[in-house]
Amino acid sequence: MVQRQVPNPAELLDLMKFKKPEFNGKKRRLDAALTIDDLRTIAKRRTPKAAFDYTDGAAEGELSLTRARQAFRDVEFHPGILRPAPSVDTSVDILGGPSALPFGIAPTGFTRLMQTEGEVAGAGAAAAAGIPFTLSTLGTTSIEGVKAANPHGRNWFQLYVMRDREISYELTRRAAAAGFDTLQFTVDTPVAGARLRDKRNGFSIPPQLTLGTVINAIPRPWWWYDFLTTPKLEFASLSTTGGTVGELLDAAMDPTISYDDLAVIRDIWPGKIVIKGVQNVEDSVRLRDAGVDGIVLSNHGGRQLDRAPIPFHLLPEVRKAVGDDFTVMIDTGIMNGADIVAAVALGADFTLIGRAYLYGLMAGGRAGVDRTIEILRTEIERTMRLLGVSSLAELEPAHVTQLTRLVPVTRTASDAVVR
Repeated sequence: MVQRQVPNPAELLDLMKFKKPEFNGKKRRLDAALTIDDLRTIAKRRTPKAAFDYTDGAAEGELSLTRARQAFRDVEFHPGILRPAPSVDTSVDILGGPSALPFGIAPTGFTRLMQTEGEVAGAGAAAAAGIPFTLSTLGTTSIEGVKAANPHGRNWFQLYVMRDREISYELTRRAAAAGFDTLQFTVDTPVAGARLRDKRNGFSIPPQLTLGTVINAIPRPWWWYDFLTTPKLEFASLSTTGGTVGELLDAAMDPTISYDDLAVIRDIWPGKIVIKGVQNVEDSVRLRDAGVDGIVLSNHGGRQLDRAPIPFHLLPEVRKAVGDDFTVMIDTGIMNGADIVAAVALGADFTLIGRAYLYGLMAGGRAGVDRTIEILRTEIERTMRLLGVSSLAELEPAHVTQLTRLVPVTRTASDAVVR
């Protein structure tokens, strides 16, 4: 028979601990964000549609982005048991320098449009976390401005080779003079991808106001306050703006970019150089043989060629082809620290986050970027402990199975004949 008693108030107080209220709205919403998807939800609520869609969207049907994210979801981990990992080491040496975590911040264009702190918030958060920050050619903070925000940390520069080559050469020299240690020579943007969300939203720099834009912005006065009371939004490293994003890219990029351009930039650039936008095994080997310092397997976040290869699927074959001593990095689709762990296990030396960083920026400025990094750090450490590994060096392909959804059709010689 169950014994009953009069409730003891003292015992109830031990069982019921009330959480101290948080009156700072930004801290409250960021503390409540437990995943990158949570930050995305906050970002969508706080950011006008055109700016959010520019960040969130991809090219055409957005299949490349969807498939890249799905590839990480289709991972099966294989943990070891009775292998204590009370503490884990998440640090890595990459391209001649340290990083406290196996990821850095990828280059993103128009960043101050998403949230007015822009690249300064990203560079400052990267400095605090001890990870690299990459500035885009189409960034809205200057090379020198990023250096000021991250004076002692690792700054990288992403370079587009433009129709006017002297612009690219001058940017390269400026980044070198500012102490940036790595150049990401980007090769996957000979022309702009068809980013349909941007076209439908009339997205441009500066923004073109329509009735729909104004109506959408009404419940987001804080964004407009920041936009109207801070310095003019412009490409900090470029002198001309105007037009849609696609028009700007078409004017700036050059479909004739070649290995000759790479040779010129290598002569100008004194630091490490990696090629960003590699999408097959053959090019990976060719670039290794050409003597570059590394590659980034990337389909530009799905923003260029839709139905492009999935970088995470390419990774094991590329690693096997180029060997263990060549630097291979990866981006596109990373939304969880477990994605980063899986990539390292299958051979990536390093990873880069783009949208994940921008979701945090839109959700809460610099504090939101700090929260992005903290969420990923926690997920990385927890995944490593659950796998039974104490350092990134202990991760290996046996820890991961890539489950298959998209299986290439095998063609016979007769099938290949055009009829």
